Amino acid sequence: MQSISPDQVELPVGADSLGARYLASRTTRLAIIACAFVLLMGAALSVTVRGIHETGMADLLRVIASHASFGAISASLDAQSELVLLHLRLPRVVMAMIAGAALSVAGVLMQAITRNPLVSPYTIGVSSAAAFGAAVAIMFGVGLTGAGIYFIPLTAFVFALIAATAVFSMSWWRNMGPQAMILTGIALMYLFSAMTAAVQFIATEQQLARVVHWTFGSLNGVRWPAVVICAGVLAVVLPVMQAQAWKLNVLTVAGDDVAHSLGVHVARLRAMAIVLAVVAAASVISFLGVIGFVGLIGPHVARMMIGGDHRYLLPFAAITGAALLLAADTIGRLAFAPVVVPVGIVVAFVGVPLFLHLILSRQRTNYA
Repeated sequence: MQSISPDQVELPVGADSLGARYLASRTTRLAIIACAFVLLMGAALSVTVRGIHETGMADLLRVIASHASFGAISASLDAQSELVLLHLRLPRVVMAMIAGAALSVAGVLMQAITRNPLVSPYTIGVSSAAAFGAAVAIMFGVGLTGAGIYFIPLTAFVFALIAATAVFSMSWWRNMGPQAMILTGIALMYLFSAMTAAVQFIATEQQLARVVHWTFGSLNGVRWPAVVICAGVLAVVLPVMQAQAWKLNVLTVAGDDVAHSLGVHVARLRAMAIVLAVVAAASVISFLGVIGFVGLIGPHVARMMIGGDHRYLLPFAAITGAALLLAADTIGRLAFAPVVVPVGIVVAFVGVPLFLHLILSRQRTNYA
């Protein structure tokens, strides 16, 4: 029997003619480009937003031009203003966009391979396992002690991978379906949460403060090396899965059996998506702490705006996730200034009403 490439599968896009489908896809591409431009403008405004040290858009452009030209163009700023922009605000804003994009893309992948719109990286225990790893590192100094300043992030990352590996190993060993895999992840999530609570119960006051602050999820103190690492992970995950967009379409629309009959190696596709989604989410969580809802809401907002075609959904979900986390961080910086509210708390306050609105205003989720 001759297999059919997923590229030959016609998926509905809401038009009856080839010309209309082309026009719809072109409009979607233009919308993605326009939203990406708006996101960059919002990022520039977030960098220059009024704070303890006032800087403007012109100051930002001068600093960028100076470093892009390797000093050929003078920034003409005082040392403190340049320090604030280049080493405090810029890495924070860039990390917010990269982290939001990575979590949202991970959410799209998890929802695609499980065919469940309520799944996110948090659901399978990645976040709670990372929190437990960080708590163990902070409390007992147990973990990757040779990692230096990355001791806590790398320990959290390893525990997140352990949780994901446990979930998918049990799923593969018992040949369980996606729904059973989700339930296994939820069970591990509660287990790691209980273990983190047990660690906090015996912590000293200083240790408890550090653990709790980490579990809030925060962009405070982000430095360029962490930004580069997370950006590198996203730069690998997004293009690799973008190349599998049609296969993800077939899997989510038709299911495992039909996808297999059309030539899709379902087990290989699911394993690839799982590994990349977990690595993307774990890399962010290990540096920033537990940030929920972005991996759940980002894909929903993107799907509601442009549909479920993964050729467009993956990049657009990256934009919506980046915008959501950037907006949450900006609100957290301004709402009670000079006190900065951790971004994980703001995302929860913003995310819950938005998610409830999506549920109540949309009767069904379109994956096609």
